[in-house]
Amino acid sequence: MNTIKLLSSFAFVAMLFTSCYTEVVHDDYVVEPPSISIHQVLNTHELWYVDINATKGYGETPFLQKAFTVSFINGVLYANNNIVGLGDTGNGFGIPVADYDAYNMVLDVRHDVDGFSSFDVFQINNNTLELYDINNDTSYFLKGYQRSNFDYDFVFYDNIHYFLQEYDAWEKIYTSNFGAINEFDNENYLQFLAGGNDSGFRSSQDVNGVHVNNLYWDYTGLYGVGNVTGNMYLKTLTLDYDFFNNEYFELSVINDGKIKLYHPASKTVYEFVGRGYIQFKKSINEKGSKPVIKDKKRKFKKDKVENPRDSSRKI
Repeated sequence: MNTIKLLSSFAFVAMLFTSCYTEVVHDDYVVEPPSISIHQVLNTHELWYVDINATKGYGETPFLQKAFTVSFINGVLYANNNIVGLGDTGNGFGIPVADYDAYNMVLDVRHDVDGFSSFDVFQINNNTLELYDINNDTSYFLKGYQRSNFDYDFVFYDNIHYFLQEYDAWEKIYTSNFGAINEFDNENYLQFLAGGNDSGFRSSQDVNGVHVNNLYWDYTGLYGVGNVTGNMYLKTLTLDYDFFNNEYFELSVINDGKIKLYHPASKTVYEFVGRGYIQFKKSINEKGSKPVIKDKKRKFKKDKVENPRDSSRKI
């Protein structure tokens, strides 16, 4: 009888000491230690989509505010900051923008231009991370994907307003020989300025071939991009001139540097090509020249739909 009691007591004490290595007890709840390291967590997915609409807090972390995706590769942070080249640049990862270090569910990032940021990392579920910026009390939420199942097309067409801003100007290279004569026939350049979903634009009637820096901007106004129900690849573009009537178009993308505008009022088709590509790299490029610094950042979008899950631009 005594032997049985002694063995039972020994087993109970041993169980208590063993449990100390598997869980930490706090008053009325138990915190389980992470089963994998933060490095393993960051590398469970190739791409982390920055769900800008899920952001909580009133601060802004510049490099996350401008990124569509980020990737963590051997201490180097990659980002897709541009819509132009999305899915192709860096084999889908984008460009290197920072160095990072990760330890004890803390992520330290040293961005090439934006400087140092530190985050507490919380794994919400198998494909969602919360990055809490301790400096500005703001949380960003990242959705994890592999390149093979990430819908680059969705992100591209859901952010056409940013795509239009990624060139210094758009030059008209084609006007159809059909359609009624109208005032827009005289517009040869368009420029879309950064600032959110509905932003400023400028237009010029200068002749073709003029350098962007030498253009004279005849008109200004606001522009808006809208969706067409049932057709993800077709958009609407409204140019709201300051002192004239609006011009309305159907906008389609021919490739990363060329767009087509159909003018329903006159039934005329125009084609524009981008001049002066702006890469939001924010660091010295390979040739040593300084990049153009633009005030580009993603903003909340009321009609934002769910994040992409099926890929149509597979790497």
